[in-house]
Amino acid sequence: MIKKIVITGPESSGKTTLAQQLAQELSTVWVPEYARTFIEKLDRPYVEADLLEISRGQLLLEEEKMKQANEYLICDTDLLTIKIWSEIKYDRCAPSILREIERRNYDLYFLMYPDIPWVFDPQRENPENRETLFSIYRSNLEQYHKKYYEIKGSGEERLSTALNLLSNDKD
Repeated sequence: MIKKIVITGPESSGKTTLAQQLAQELSTVWVPEYARTFIEKLDRPYVEADLLEISRGQLLLEEEKMKQANEYLICDTDLLTIKIWSEIKYDRCAPSILREIERRNYDLYFLMYPDIPWVFDPQRENPENRETLFSIYRSNLEQYHKKYYEIKGSGEERLSTALNLLSNDKD
């Protein structure tokens, strides 16, 4: 049985780096954040309706990668991020996304603390409020009763912490 691990948290908190490192260390695959590819291909600013397409694309990508996974599937985000993003930007979230969050199961979440420097990226929108966003992520994980651990520190510390948590997590 494949254990599904989600890396989540505010932007520029090291999610993609940790997802790639964990996949390499665990000899498995990782699921990139579909929103990045989707937005890069747009010839306009994204709109609220695009979040439905992004959520569908994220789930399809996850299903594709699941076929290649070896013991673990490392997900660089999930629909909880889309929910938070939607609520911050549009003050609501599509009911279909909320239903899918309730329906999907993941074994463990790593919530990335924003204690590393923010790095500019044209898709990033919130350099000033990463601590607030971190609290929103934590609150959502608790609201949905998701099992999670907070990850802090330097890149090497983060990887070491995550690997130790996985080796000690037997549930």
